[in-house]
Amino acid sequence: MIARKNRAVSGGLGDHRGDVEAKDNTAYFEMSFCPNVELVSVVRRFISSVYDRLFDDADAAARVALAAHELLENAVRYASDNVTGLRIELASGGAQSVVTITTKNRASEEDAVKTQGLIREIAGEPDPFRLYQAKMRATAGSKEGSGLGLARVRAEADMTLRCDREGDLITVTARAELPAEAAHV
Repeated sequence: MIARKNRAVSGGLGDHRGDVEAKDNTAYFEMSFCPNVELVSVVRRFISSVYDRLFDDADAAARVALAAHELLENAVRYASDNVTGLRIELASGGAQSVVTITTKNRASEEDAVKTQGLIREIAGEPDPFRLYQAKMRATAGSKEGSGLGLARVRAEADMTLRCDREGDLITVTARAELPAEAAHV
């Protein structure tokens, strides 16, 4: 579902507007599906197509597509019930626009704890690119559970990361602020 609102919309994955006031323009889409890892690339192409139209800045659109791909790939790979939710929201107001990407899925205790730890490590690193390079070197040849995709979101997409957990439900959120002129909602 793709929607445009002049007010914040709550439902599905919930309200993920960050600090943007309710009067701001918001465009979002949200999906919940039972995917496989191979479909992640198809979803990335869709996201890229949508955000190429919403952004005047091709780099910003590419960053959103990259981050959504990495977060969705993790959510799909580690979903304990094979169901994954994705919401991408663009809120414009004042001097900035905010893009928020949220994935939700049920995860095993082990995977949830590992994800929370990785995101804490990434969020606490003052030089995200240095951490990304270190993870690339440390995990060369191994892609399972390395945290490389999450580090890539922070370093290359220049987005902050947050992880919330309620029981076995894990929510991973990536967020970036952009100049208002970069997007048109």
